[in-house]
Amino acid sequence: MGYLVATHTDRGISKEGNQDSFCVKEAHTAIGDILMVVLCDGMGGLAKGEVASAEVVLAFSEWFDEKLPELIHEENNLELICDSWKEMTDSENKKIGNYGKENDIQLGTTLTVLLLINEQQYLFFHVGDTRIYEINQEEINQLTEDQTVVASEIKAGRLTPEEAEKDPRRSVLLQCIGSSPNVQPEIGAGKINRNTAFLLCTDGFRHEITNEGIFEELNADKLIDEKVMKKKLFDLTELVKERKETDNISSIIVKAI
Repeated sequence: MGYLVATHTDRGISKEGNQDSFCVKEAHTAIGDILMVVLCDGMGGLAKGEVASAEVVLAFSEWFDEKLPELIHEENNLELICDSWKEMTDSENKKIGNYGKENDIQLGTTLTVLLLINEQQYLFFHVGDTRIYEINQEEINQLTEDQTVVASEIKAGRLTPEEAEKDPRRSVLLQCIGSSPNVQPEIGAGKINRNTAFLLCTDGFRHEITNEGIFEELNADKLIDEKVMKKKLFDLTELVKERKETDNISSIIVKAI
């Protein structure tokens, strides 16, 4: 088993800059190939959101190079990796928060990390509303849970998913790195199946397109190579821009082959 990867980012139709940041890291190790994808959305409307998102992406990129080699050979490596990520996230939350206080600005970022290990299992770590979808030939499933006001209202039965799409609070986060007193990440794991794709995307990518629309273009059978994958991400981005999405738009797709 191997991986195909494609990425695309766009500042959108109204923002002066792009506050999204991402990285893709791969290593060939004694236990097999390891791939890490990180996507952060610097908070729209908050000053210097691109600083926050780039800082967190850099921290995880350095972790991959410096810390992961120490952890992968441990028997309980997944638990140790999660503990390491939590410690790092707490540190970044304080660091960005202190930077904001010192400069009298408010800034923050979402964080979504996907780690594919030994071509057998995946691990994700998530704060905010940047999403991960798992897509095969038959269906699309959202792996992460949005940490937003409207998601909380849906879970409590006070909003329907259809109402939430039009709710003015749909982008209001319950927590993000840099502006929350404490960060409680969502953590999940699962098995990697051949001919399955993982899509990571910011909220700007998905606001103006349905899950069905994403599946129609990105189901695993249609992702025949990285050139095609890149073109599909570009086309979907242009589609949501035509539909007047105003946020930055970023997406990464990984296919297990």
